[in-house]
Amino acid sequence: MSRDIDYAKAVVSKKINAPKYVKKQCRIYLKIAEGKDKKFCINEKKRGQIISLTKLLIIPRGLMAGRTVFETLSGFQWLFLFAVLTVVYREDMQLRRYETAVLEICRKNGKTFLIALVFIVLFFIEPKFSKFYSVAPDGQLSREIQTQIREIISSSPALEGKFKIRRDDILCLLNQNDYIPLSFSTSRLDGKLPNAFVADEVGALTTNYPVEAMRSGQLTIKNKLGCIISTKYPTIENPFEDEIRKAKQVLDGIIEDETVFSLLYEPDKTKSWETDDSIIEQSNPLALEIPEIMSDLLKKRQDAVIMPSKRENFLTKHCNIIYQGVGTETYIDPQDVIACRSTEPINWSGRTVYLGVDLSETTDNTAVAMSALDDDGETVLADAIGFIPADSVESKSRTEKIPYREFIEEMKCIDCGNRVIDYSVVEEFVFQIEERYGCSVAYIGYDRRNAMSSAQKWDKKYETVEIRQHSSVLHSPTKLLKEKILKKEFRYDKNRLLELNFQNARCRYDTNRNMYVDKKRSAGKVDMVVALINSLYLLEVYELRDADADWAVMV
Repeated sequence: MSRDIDYAKAVVSKKINAPKYVKKQCRIYLKIAEGKDKKFCINEKKRGQIISLTKLLIIPRGLMAGRTVFETLSGFQWLFLFAVLTVVYREDMQLRRYETAVLEICRKNGKTFLIALVFIVLFFIEPKFSKFYSVAPDGQLSREIQTQIREIISSSPALEGKFKIRRDDILCLLNQNDYIPLSFSTSRLDGKLPNAFVADEVGALTTNYPVEAMRSGQLTIKNKLGCIISTKYPTIENPFEDEIRKAKQVLDGIIEDETVFSLLYEPDKTKSWETDDSIIEQSNPLALEIPEIMSDLLKKRQDAVIMPSKRENFLTKHCNIIYQGVGTETYIDPQDVIACRSTEPINWSGRTVYLGVDLSETTDNTAVAMSALDDDGETVLADAIGFIPADSVESKSRTEKIPYREFIEEMKCIDCGNRVIDYSVVEEFVFQIEERYGCSVAYIGYDRRNAMSSAQKWDKKYETVEIRQHSSVLHSPTKLLKEKILKKEFRYDKNRLLELNFQNARCRYDTNRNMYVDKKRSAGKVDMVVALINSLYLLEVYELRDADADWAVMV
């Protein structure tokens, strides 16, 4: 039985229309399943146990009621089940690789049933006295998984007498393993010791406390597992978006974390949702296998086109598109940025450089970027460094899920001040750039909102240029930076913090179709990208356009 491998192969070969991050995860899984990974492999004994168990479990209701799980489980569900529970370290076949499993998928795709199945398997394969929990925004949502587990057990004669189903928990009598549903709104979540937990509808949570409380309780667990599942919700910032952001960064190679597995069924493109069937196909993998689901989704789409009142629910719950962000799109794919990493350290000696600064609010991140033309007159060389309040490093690392301490050690970020940025450190860093890099600073571009005092100091030594932060001004350098990266006419020394900023950046268009990076709509900090765009503005004005023209001040 290899339906998991068949599914992964079909996704990678594009026989199944799947979004790009699912393709990336499938490539990783195929390498392991085909025995080509030196560090990880499949525990075939556990795989066999799971297959045997699914032949005993009966579907309680729905289109497949009365049939076994083995007969009816879809390809992506097999992939999730085997990846999460059977991928192990070669050096320790009893130690599972994945500690976090993120499933972003639309309604009517069997996500709750899938997690219920994971827990039923864990009842049998986990050590004696293991504890399993589910957390959700309210008790009703948390008990959905309990209901699914109860119904599967009650419908499967082979499990008769092996479980004790009570109001507040489900106990496996074979080994005393216990599942308990918890509610974020009414339950105390601290002090638990979960071998495994599921956080359901995480997009509806107002804080990541439930997830972090569960994770904190797993510190002493060997084979810990946390399943994070949800559809999209009509909010740009919520705990689920944080989990998705990290999962994407892992798959993009920006963050190294081999313990995260994710299947992110969100469409690659969000435009033309009214007619583009691929959007539904990429966000609803079960619909590709069950025609009745696809037919129902097409009807719902037709209603959403005709009736605006149904649009938000359809787009967020059945297409995994954040409706309020339909006018926003990813600025540049981080993989295109990474492809521009310089293979050798850039030599800035003797070059004329243009500085761009983004002096944000004193408690927020700040950045300085510089750019120059390479000897070929086409390739843009770039570098950027961030600044962060020293006393906020740990808290911002937790809330933003960015390892700032690592970047400080790599000298890609400077911690200064206490709870607010020390602008004198930023100012001195700029003054030292020529000595540090051996280059010559031509101009410094800044936004007057937070940089007037610093600009006055720099102006005593350098030419400073106020750059108006408006789409009509920023469109050209924003477009230029994107084009240079896509054409691979852009080079920078490895800088994961800058890559994270590109990962977060979202751009919008004004009524004149001018492109600009929107800080408010972006998925996290983008100060380094904004500083780089300011730098590119100067480079474009003074080297790529007519240098004699009076472009110096845009107000």
